[in-house]
Amino acid sequence: MAQALEIARWDLECEFNNTDHRTELNGVEQLIVRRGQPFTINLHLRSREYQPGGSALDLTVETGPQPSDQYGTRASFGLIDQIDTSRWSAAVTSPPGYMVSLSICSPPDAPIGRWRLTLGQGGLVEFVLLYNPWCTGDVVYMDSEEKLTEYVLAQDGIIYRGSWKYLIPTPWNFGQFEDGILEACLRILEMNPKCLRNPGKDASGRKNPIYVSRVLSAMVNCNDDKGVLLGRWTDDYDGGVSPLSWKGSVEILRNWDTNACQPVRFGQCWVFAAVACSVSRALGIPCRVVTNYNSAHDTNSNLVIERYVDENGQLVQKSRDMIWNYHCWVENWMTRPDLKPGFDGWQAMDPTPQEKSEGVYCCGPIPLKAIKEGELTYKYDAPFVFAEVNADVHTFMKRKDGSTEKIISSVQVGLKISTKSVGSDRREDITHLYKYPEGSDEEREAFTKANHQNKLLQQQTNAGLLIAIKVSAEMKKGCDFDVFAMVTNNFDVFAMVTNNTPNVKKCRLVFGSRAVSYNGILGENCGFKDLLNVELAPGEEKRVPLRMNYSKYAENLTEDNLIRLVALLLDYGTREAYLAVRNVVLENPEIKVRILGEPKENRKLVAEITLQNPLPVPLQNCCFTVEGSNLTGGQIITEKLNSTVEPGQDAKVKIYFTPTHSGQRKLVVDFDSNKLCHVKGYRNVIIGK
Repeated sequence: MAQALEIARWDLECEFNNTDHRTELNGVEQLIVRRGQPFTINLHLRSREYQPGGSALDLTVETGPQPSDQYGTRASFGLIDQIDTSRWSAAVTSPPGYMVSLSICSPPDAPIGRWRLTLGQGGLVEFVLLYNPWCTGDVVYMDSEEKLTEYVLAQDGIIYRGSWKYLIPTPWNFGQFEDGILEACLRILEMNPKCLRNPGKDASGRKNPIYVSRVLSAMVNCNDDKGVLLGRWTDDYDGGVSPLSWKGSVEILRNWDTNACQPVRFGQCWVFAAVACSVSRALGIPCRVVTNYNSAHDTNSNLVIERYVDENGQLVQKSRDMIWNYHCWVENWMTRPDLKPGFDGWQAMDPTPQEKSEGVYCCGPIPLKAIKEGELTYKYDAPFVFAEVNADVHTFMKRKDGSTEKIISSVQVGLKISTKSVGSDRREDITHLYKYPEGSDEEREAFTKANHQNKLLQQQTNAGLLIAIKVSAEMKKGCDFDVFAMVTNNFDVFAMVTNNTPNVKKCRLVFGSRAVSYNGILGENCGFKDLLNVELAPGEEKRVPLRMNYSKYAENLTEDNLIRLVALLLDYGTREAYLAVRNVVLENPEIKVRILGEPKENRKLVAEITLQNPLPVPLQNCCFTVEGSNLTGGQIITEKLNSTVEPGQDAKVKIYFTPTHSGQRKLVVDFDSNKLCHVKGYRNVIIGK
């Protein structure tokens, strides 16, 4: 009969195992391994050598507060000759002796989280188990090493903001391997309401990335639970900070974890998405942040966004439906065994609290292919995401007498859906993954399946009057156009009005501008013109300028640097109204980063950071903040300027940091002052060994 091994002590070989499982950037103080892949523990025996066939060892693994063999949260097993990667198993890989190398493997569908391993009668080992996208048996398996490097291991990236005409790449430090972040991510799972209600069932559910993605979608916002972030879409950030002040997820997750799970104040869509991406990557799910420009928020599921304007062309809020200048969510990579074949791959998941799903503020995951094909019955939340990229837009004018009439307007949603490219900072346009080319047979088929009758019934009409808004090539924040427009700056905004009819047209042109936030909330007036007698001969084109003046728009701009231009043309003869709307982004100055010295592991470096004041007014209370994964020790470095920076002068600081790991890293920089807020910049730093 085999004799039970008597264990004196053990070595978890954390450095070897974590490196082998690609988790070493989390540190090597605890054992962190991926499911479906063996790991090694060395046992030092008290007495009696290990003898093949003559020695026995009983092992038990458990996760969660209510472990159960039935639900896959508990398993008991003994030694076998060779590891079986389809189930919990253990085998000795060393020759007979007093030191035993024990290889242990979990099944590729084991629940992720904190596990306890009991070694015979001799000891208790704790370890963390993560998803394994390198394992072919795992439902998050991805077959490209280059993509895995980008979507699981990369600790920084680019998130796209701005407008569809002027995309702004914004750097972000995901920092999923920084100290304490994995602990915070596991705590998110443990604090979710499903776990608090039924911890045993929740622990079992963590084997499924569909379930976990849905939990994360709910827990990154705090609307229903002790979630991570509180959203705020006004300019009042009392009790917290502007969402634009964040440069990465690390500070957010640490603040939440160390402050008794109180929500961090405040987030907006790109912050929610970025934090969800950090958590997904930390847990082993391939993930990327995507941006949808002109994103529809359809509140009544009719696939129509209804907008109302007054007789000056300004929006009046009669509907909760909105079009956001852009909206960010994430995509997680996994198979979908719960759906028919063909819907594996990228799944859209949105943690920004917009509408409830099954009674909770969450959204997804839903296969991108389901959105593209119009399969709106598929789980989860297909109609809402479909509307974000496909909704029809109807615009009505509400006259002073109370009457309402439809306006001729051309507004599209779901434009330039963007994400960072694999292995570079270039933009990848992924619109084709969400929708077929406009007007194609495939698009009509998808709309038919989705019962999107509004799109199907649309007729292309050649209106007698055409109106569009054109802008100059460069629109830099800080230009005072009354002073400079005539000399060197083409920052004029023009309404292009064309008469394509055989008759002379007499019209009224209302041309206005207002500050606007990225989610469509309008601010104050930045310039306005009302021309009561615009006469257009057949075929004539007129260009009507509207000057934008820094002294007028400076105090009205939101932190998004957006101005909404609205041109409303009223035909006196036919009483028809034509509307053109365009959002423009005012360009912030560039932050220049110069690295002094040869970048190497554990060698102090200096970053010289410069920003030129582009405004006609002095900058005060200037402050640079810097962070970067494996560059700044998981901390934010702050450098304040004591002096005022006059117009045209440089704000310049030197910041010292010590890289801890080799490879390419992003040094993310934010500049803030009294007049110029949250200017972003970055520098890629390649660290040698």
